[in-house]
Order: sequence, then structure tokens, then C-alpha cells
Amino acid sequence: MAPEPAAAAPAGPAAPGVPARADGRCLVMGIVNVTEDSFSDGGRWADPISAAAHARRLIAEGADIVDVGGESTRPGAHRVPEAQELERVVPVVAELAAGGATVSVDTMRASVAAAAIEAGAAIINDVSAGLADPRMLPTCAEAGVAVCLMHWRTDRFIGASGRAEPDPRGILAEVAEHLRARADAAVAAGVAAERIIVDPGLGFAKNADDNWALLNGLPELVAMGAPVLVGASRKRFAATVLGGPAVPPTAADPATAAITALAAAAGAWGVRVHEVRPNVDAAAVAAAWAAGAAPNGVAADGDYPAAPAGGA
Repeated sequence: MAPEPAAAAPAGPAAPGVPARADGRCLVMGIVNVTEDSFSDGGRWADPISAAAHARRLIAEGADIVDVGGESTRPGAHRVPEAQELERVVPVVAELAAGGATVSVDTMRASVAAAAIEAGAAIINDVSAGLADPRMLPTCAEAGVAVCLMHWRTDRFIGASGRAEPDPRGILAEVAEHLRARADAAVAAGVAAERIIVDPGLGFAKNADDNWALLNGLPELVAMGAPVLVGASRKRFAATVLGGPAVPPTAADPATAAITALAAAAGAWGVRVHEVRPNVDAAAVAAAWAAGAAPNGVAADGDYPAAPAGGA
């Protein structure tokens, strides 16, 4: 995880052990909240049947990965009982994995991770980066799955992180240091380095300025070496360019797509989003722009016919 010189570049193939597209395009991870209280879509797919149907829609729209979560991490959310989280998540994972989908599971519990892996999950997306449950990293190591480690400055994990106050060096330095430390902890627990993904944790105990600073510094995080997941979808900070925090979360979908294009151009491995189709398009635009060529070698005729001889 030693930093290298930063360079804004299109997302290339991720390290072995982490899902990647053959064309190197930034991956799009569709969000499937099997919850009643998620901040933008809680309750819409709160049972496994409707959640699996929603996930299939996201896959049909182009999602490369679906991220299934049974516990909201919105501000003020209370943790759900372990049995309830298992009941929400495992049937959805089993159905999707049986159909050939690449499934990630958003959980902070090692027991849920283990059950999800047994059901076919390929990635464990832990917003606590293994700090909420000391069994999480060894569980992922033993199973040989990819694990996503996120930065979250919160009192819940202060005993493990050792810092409650913002880093005086700035948010980018704080996040980079934390992610390096958690990646090192994962490797020490037996997780192969090539199976580690990192996430700067946009919106998690961060203000709008913090989030924009992290996006501006994304090439520096990418240069650390691990694939980087960006989760900006429908978060409050995106509303700062739309008129303020009173803007409803769904109104930030166009801003999310713009962030996706810029994040992909900066080298992000993937983006985690609610609306898949616009973000697939945004990632494809970023890839074509960076390559200076149409995707897949397809070149259409010009938009207008050649000018007539002698001028217009």
C-alpha cells in the first residue's frame, strides 16, 4: 500500500482476486437495500423477494456487481438483530449468485459475512473496515473473498482507530493513513493484498467540504495501489451543487452520474449507485474520452453528411 506518484488515468484492470471488466472500464455496483430505514429508498425492497427482483433489474440495466445490505448505516440508524440481518440478506444472495450474478454484501458482522459467502457472495463490503467485528477480517481471509475496507471516523470505533478528532493535516491525509492501516490489518489477518478494495467513505461523518476534497484527491488514493470504490450516490453533499441540503436524495441522481464520470476518469475501480443505467453510461463516456475512441472498436458514421461541393 505504499503510495506511488499520483496520475489521473482511466480505471484499468483491478488486481487479481477483485472483479474487473475485460475492457478495463470502471465497474458499476448497484445498491440493493433490504431494509426499512435506508436514507433514500428504505422500505421499497424490504423483503427478499422484492429485493431480488430489484437486483435483477439493476443487472439488466448493466450493473457489474450488486451490493446487498440488510442493515442501514444512515445517520441515527440503530443496528438490527443478527438474525434479522441474516434473514434479509442470505436468501437474496443465494438467489442472485445461483443466477450467475457477482454479489457483494454490505455488512459489519462476520457471521453474516460467513453465511453470505456460503450462499455465493464474492465481496464483503464492510463500512467499519473490520473494526466493528474482530472476526471479520479472518473470516474473509479464510474464505478467500475480496473485502472492501471503508474509512469511517466515528466514536463507535474510536477504541480501535485511536483518533476521534479530525486530522490537522486534512481529510485526504487522514483517510489515506486510515485505509493503509486497515489494509495492513487485513493482510496481517491473512487477506491476500490483491483481494483488498478501499473506499474513502464519502458522507460518513464528513461534511460537504471533506467529501469534495476527497473526490478532488481521488488520484492520490488510487495511487496507493488498491482498487478504489466511490460511493457518492444520493448523498447529501451532492445537493450542495443543486441548491442545498433540502434537495431530496433522488434529485442528486444527475450529480451522481457526473461524479461517476469524473471518478472513473480519475482511476476509480468502481462506483456504488442507486440508479444504474445513467452511471453505466457515465462510466462508458469516461472510458471513451480517456481512450479517444469509441468503445469496443465501434465507430459510427459522422453525425452530419459531408458539406456539399462549393460550400453551403
